[in-house]
Amino acid sequence: MISGTALVVSAALFWGISGGIGALLIGSGWDPFVVSFYRGMIGLLFVLLWLALRPGHSGLGSWRLWFWSAVAGAGVAGNFAFYFLSIEQSGVAVAATLMYCAPVFVYLISFALGLERSTPFKWGAIILVMIGIVLLTRIYNLEGSGISAFGAGAGLLAGLSYALFIFGFKYAAPHGTPQAILSIVFTLLAGLLLWPAEKEQILVALATSDWPLFIALGVLGAGVSFVLYVIGLRRTAPAVAAVVAMVEPVTASLFGVALLEEHLVWSQVAGMGLILLTVSALSASSRGKKLVFKKVTSSP
Repeated sequence: MISGTALVVSAALFWGISGGIGALLIGSGWDPFVVSFYRGMIGLLFVLLWLALRPGHSGLGSWRLWFWSAVAGAGVAGNFAFYFLSIEQSGVAVAATLMYCAPVFVYLISFALGLERSTPFKWGAIILVMIGIVLLTRIYNLEGSGISAFGAGAGLLAGLSYALFIFGFKYAAPHGTPQAILSIVFTLLAGLLLWPAEKEQILVALATSDWPLFIALGVLGAGVSFVLYVIGLRRTAPAVAAVVAMVEPVTASLFGVALLEEHLVWSQVAGMGLILLTVSALSASSRGKKLVFKKVTSSP
């Protein structure tokens, strides 16, 4: 039997590669919303197949399942869209690392709702992540950094959106199976992203020579990866999953630097490292706590 850690690593690796594939499509002129739409649609086909193969105890008759799955779906739709908008404006390495800040938003929301007790360690970690964001985005010198304020903001919104997904999935999980929840999530995602996407491009994409890239994006970025991750979490400790999920932004960054010729100065590399290490430590410290389905805490 394949270990849970190997499954989580595979999912994170696929997510990282999907960021690079999305960047290739956007660089070819495809609308980020169209790219996000097809990523979700192809993912929907996979989870529907999973649901058909394992239909038992789905919970689809529960209104609570539908409500919280809808919340999660809105989160993933925002995550996909803002992530690719950030890639368009700031590059894969910056976008992936900023999205990896999602655990910080989870903790801040948990503090506000009284779900998590604040401690000096957690606030210290959050401050370090903020310093890392300043270094990575070079917000003090945006004109010379090649990063737009919109791109940096979109990357952070991608992380915030994933935090919304985490909470939606957390409250939906007691009422149904993961495949049922993800089926609702991706169905809503497709509907939400259809509205802002360029309709002409959606039709053109069906016959484009770039279609293999769209398929790879959907399979790796939403289909196989989500299934592997859910199964992997059942076989590994959350703390371990939190650390190995760092494979995603590292893979995306290497893809951007090696294949897309993105360039990072030393301060950006330092900021990236500070964010990744701090978020991993923050996530691992939550060991037995059930901030369920953490792609990033370890998230659309």
